[in-house]
Amino acid sequence: MSKFTTFTEGEFYEVHFDSRAYVKNFYSCSSGHADENNLLTFVLRCLSRVFSAGEHKGKLLVDVGSGPSIHSVLSACDHYDEIVLSDFSSANCREIEKWLKNQEDSLDWKPVLQYVCELEGKSPSELEATLKKRIKKVLQCDVRLENPFYPHTLEQADCVITSLCLEAACKDIQTYCRALHGLTKLLRPGGLLVMIGVLGESFYKVDEQLFSCLRLSQDNIKEVLSGLGFSINEFTILPAEDRQNNAVSDFEAVFHLVARKPSE
Repeated sequence: MSKFTTFTEGEFYEVHFDSRAYVKNFYSCSSGHADENNLLTFVLRCLSRVFSAGEHKGKLLVDVGSGPSIHSVLSACDHYDEIVLSDFSSANCREIEKWLKNQEDSLDWKPVLQYVCELEGKSPSELEATLKKRIKKVLQCDVRLENPFYPHTLEQADCVITSLCLEAACKDIQTYCRALHGLTKLLRPGGLLVMIGVLGESFYKVDEQLFSCLRLSQDNIKEVLSGLGFSINEFTILPAEDRQNNAVSDFEAVFHLVARKPSE
């Protein structure tokens, strides 16, 4: 892959990111893209393990950088009264809104819904109905801002989720640190932070369109969260398999992290 001359930040996504191609390529079955060897299965199983038992619950859950997707909140939606989804891309937000309104050309989440329901012994139709009832807002966000939802101000959340967002949005480690600090301000004291991300990735592709990523290490992430006073309860890593035959990304591992904001 040729080197990027500039990092593909949010403004590039607004013009060049194809929401429907992204979902078709990476979410059309529960294992995800064939080149990424069950990355999505790992993510869905981790989220189910964290949320399905109902140990973590509350009033408000905020998903930062949802993309056009609803997968990150499927296992959690039974346990939070209100859910906010968000993305920088206006097209991604529109795709979620279309799905919420049951519009005829909305994205098909049946394979992902079915897989989560098989894990948790639920009905796909009932889970879909619950999620649509709990999602109260779909907002545009920019994680590079001190308040990612400016000009809106959200009440502090019981749980913040971010999945495959920060490493795609932040051009350097300084921006990443500021973004993660901004996310932690969205949480109430003692609130739960759940992160899904990739380590060592410099790019991914949607069809033939390349997008850059910030190469992160496990130590990078631990250092930032420790500096913010968070206690990391879980940091699970799945190394990439068969990297030489992965044409759509170059990640070294996918991670799942659960951390707790200090109580005041």
